[in-house]
Amino acid sequence: MKFKYIIVYSLIAATGLLVSCGEDFLERAPLSEISTENFYQTPEDLRLATAALYGGAPWADWNYNCYLPVGEVLSGNMAVGYWGDAVQLNTFSVTGLNEIMIANWKSMYKVIAHCNTTINAIQEKAPPSIPEEDRNAAIAEARFIRGFAYYNLALLWGPVPIIEDNTSLIGAPLVYRNKVNDVYQFVVNDLTFAEGHLPDSDTKGRLTTWSAQGMLAKVYLTWAGLNSEGSGQRDQALLDKAKSYAGNVCKNSGLMLLDNYANLFKTEYNDNQESLFALQWAPGLGWLEGNMLQVYSPGGAEISANGQAGWFNIEPTIDMYALYTEQDSIRRKATFMLRGDYYPELNAAGGGFTFDSHTGLKKHIIGTNVDNNAPTMTLTSSTEHNSLLRLADVYLLYAEAILGNNAATSDADALFYFNEVRTRAGLDPVASIDADMLLKERRIELAAEGQFWNDLVRLSYYDPQKAIGILNNEQRVPFDYEDGTATPRDPYGEITPATVNTFRFPLPSSEITANPKLLEPPVSYSF
Repeated sequence: MKFKYIIVYSLIAATGLLVSCGEDFLERAPLSEISTENFYQTPEDLRLATAALYGGAPWADWNYNCYLPVGEVLSGNMAVGYWGDAVQLNTFSVTGLNEIMIANWKSMYKVIAHCNTTINAIQEKAPPSIPEEDRNAAIAEARFIRGFAYYNLALLWGPVPIIEDNTSLIGAPLVYRNKVNDVYQFVVNDLTFAEGHLPDSDTKGRLTTWSAQGMLAKVYLTWAGLNSEGSGQRDQALLDKAKSYAGNVCKNSGLMLLDNYANLFKTEYNDNQESLFALQWAPGLGWLEGNMLQVYSPGGAEISANGQAGWFNIEPTIDMYALYTEQDSIRRKATFMLRGDYYPELNAAGGGFTFDSHTGLKKHIIGTNVDNNAPTMTLTSSTEHNSLLRLADVYLLYAEAILGNNAATSDADALFYFNEVRTRAGLDPVASIDADMLLKERRIELAAEGQFWNDLVRLSYYDPQKAIGILNNEQRVPFDYEDGTATPRDPYGEITPATVNTFRFPLPSSEITANPKLLEPPVSYSF
């Protein structure tokens, strides 16, 4: 993204994105009735405006290009060989020309620009007749999503430019990066506002205070290791913040895990109570406008929308496969397909689907139009509302915050919530937890949900050698599966050793060309 080209989003352009939100998300006024003069005049207008932030074009490129390639391929959970830029992620050879990382940068700043436009428009245009509670709740939705985007940028690039008002770029399009501590503080400020002004409950798919508190727990847990200089010790005050927020969600939200792990990834359970933040998608949208995750389908037309088979067979690595015990079959089968797996929910009208290739992705592969009662769904507009933060994630964050800087813990709360995740998966409870157990549990529970790379970055802040060792000891290769035997294949490209620099990416070359100030030392942000 060239900053000067994402300066202002007109109201009509922003409201045009609302077609990307599910029909049940909220009722929409005809676009012909909306103008810059008559919008933001009622609480319903504000709800309409913030609905546009949950999906559509600003998110679609990221969801397609970055969600799995960065979170899963880069981390060693998955591999894809037909896409040169994804191969760079697998081999730790990412350059400033990598289109996946360019898409990541651009997408997050597009999301931020939409949030900024929405926040500023509400502050400037909403009349006093709109109750302050409604005004703040709408701003809180936008600030949560903006904070989420800046958190992703900080994880991947460290210091990045903080932009609150895109109109300021008209006269001064060249901006410096801001110090990474300031980026985290900005994220916390946004999420804290969201936590204080979002409701305890809302329409399915809408953010709540529990969403913000769960995200605050994750951000504080990550930030706690940032300034440790590899000492292996995290900031206890920030760990305590993470513990407080996560514990409040776990104990006081009234939310519970779904009984069936596999149901989390079926469209009939979209926006279930375990989903704290999910992208909202509608069927029938164009290229890079909807949820395109089904292009990663390993099956044929019989399990895809409108008779179109997937074309990117992203696969688990043998390292990922080896983590699943025989007892952990529920999560494995709901996440990855192996030859012989049967799925009654795919091609249900035809008697179900038996996977007859070697390996492939199952999460996010939801089946046909008939399977999902979605006649207008296409291969590039799945109706799955994929969750970016869910309750099981927060359960494990709580256990990790309690563990903190200790070698192990038998704390009752940590064990209870850690074991809630395990027993839902059909596993035996444990009597104590250490850091390795937590990392493994998160890796399996959240596999194919774009989380493991973020977990490794968090680890690299305070124990870089351990994080590097994990990457360098992985078998980052796909495998063939036949008669219960996994046989590793050759890697997609020569894998170079990971170093501490692996955890921070080069700035996109196109951004540096457009804004040479990005190469200057980062500066403090004026809060």
